[in-house]
Amino acid sequence: MHEDVERCVRAVQSKDARFDGWFFTAVLTTGIYCRPSCPVVPPKPKNMTFYPSAAAAQQAGFRACKRCRPDATPGSPEWNERADLAARAMRLIKDGVVDREGVPGLAARLGYSTRQIERQLQAEVGAGPGALARAQRAQAARLLIETSTLPMADVAFAAGFSSIRTFNDTVRAVFGLSPTELRHRGRPTDPAGAVTLRLPFRAPLCPDNLFGHLVAASVPGVEEWRSGAYRRTLRLPHGHGIAELRPTGAAYVQCTLTLSDLRDLTTAINRCRRLLDLDADPAATDDLLGQDPALAPLVRKNPGRRIPQTVDGKEFAIRAVLGQRLSLAAARRHTARLVAAHGEAVTDPGGGLTHLFPTPVLLAGIGATGLALPLEHRDRVLTMATALAHRDIDLGTGTDWQQARAGLRTLPGVDPRTVETIALRALGDPDAFPVADPRVGAAAAELGLPASPAALTGHAAAWQPWRGYAVQHLWAAGDAPISRMPTGDVVAGREATVPRPGARSTEPALTRVHP
Repeated sequence: MHEDVERCVRAVQSKDARFDGWFFTAVLTTGIYCRPSCPVVPPKPKNMTFYPSAAAAQQAGFRACKRCRPDATPGSPEWNERADLAARAMRLIKDGVVDREGVPGLAARLGYSTRQIERQLQAEVGAGPGALARAQRAQAARLLIETSTLPMADVAFAAGFSSIRTFNDTVRAVFGLSPTELRHRGRPTDPAGAVTLRLPFRAPLCPDNLFGHLVAASVPGVEEWRSGAYRRTLRLPHGHGIAELRPTGAAYVQCTLTLSDLRDLTTAINRCRRLLDLDADPAATDDLLGQDPALAPLVRKNPGRRIPQTVDGKEFAIRAVLGQRLSLAAARRHTARLVAAHGEAVTDPGGGLTHLFPTPVLLAGIGATGLALPLEHRDRVLTMATALAHRDIDLGTGTDWQQARAGLRTLPGVDPRTVETIALRALGDPDAFPVADPRVGAAAAELGLPASPAALTGHAAAWQPWRGYAVQHLWAAGDAPISRMPTGDVVAGREATVPRPGARSTEPALTRVHP
């Protein structure tokens, strides 16, 4: 989009926040770059130039605006919509692969040479993988500087810098301030405690089905809803963490991260963003789906629906096959037993989280006799865990969506509905379409749409490439728990509801179950 100068100028002059993250405006007379919605008086068009990424603007010598903080914009939705080389590379860079494995590691994961990846990213986003990772490190450093009282040396290495000098030079170049000056502008918290930050998104956002779905299917010990926030454990490259995500009603989700190793900060942030689909473009999805007369009332009533995704594709795949052909309550019960028996224990001073979800390698090594599951479900879990452990199937952020689907279809006992559900929520394919889901067919019939999978698939061709968002509207059309926010704490699998005036008992009720 950055090449459409006229359109970019109009977006800047109107301060249109919908374009934040799509492109960045560099001002030739001041040497700074801004987001399109920057609140300052727009520069003259002749003094504007546009870049597709913050890294490209930084590489060209511009520093970030101190007023609008363009480095903290929502990510471009383009990288979550596509499955080509550039999009897969961008997703892996956001997950911290370059910081952990270098550019050669990124190339090895993608199956291309470093030269090909460098050339492709330069053409697409105006910066190579090294520059993109540098911009990400700078943002992580800024968060730690402004929200903690950690010594600067600890901040530098936690953010991924190899030396204090590089850290200082990068912060000065990107933000126009020294690390010490940035700290004076921030609001530090407990140095040994959690890091609290805001996760911005493009408005609107409908939190009901987003958080409702996550909580209704939550696994006790791994996830909970406490005091108006969704909380869960995270398995991260250098350790583990606990994320607390709270809808605020503003243009951001409040995120509190407690990490065993601060080097995982950037990875944890991006996995939380992915979980809540915060880089989506609701204007594009709602405009297209709103053209269908059957979906239009649903879109008008609840604009900005997101796809509840996952922080770990492998974990979701195992949970999906374990819950295949089970009620939600039974799936949660069996999964909770699996976690309690084989998950890694963690400490959660702020809540009731107790375990990390067990890894595929661990589950595959246990064998059939070690899993206390019904025979049919045990076999599917072991088959999936073995395929993931041996890397026969890749469900990582940089995987090829169609190749992953093909691998899943070869696994015995995994039905097409589960394959598409994994593609939707684990891979993040916005066009995944679990048409065989009974809830989708029932909701379609109520709306006057074709109810049979074949006929509905034909009708849904007009919803491409956003069929996954149409599914969210169909799933939420009824009154199931996944379509509404919890009314009370859901801790250890039980929901403490708010008592009605005059009620005699305040005993917690069982979590509402989706049939």
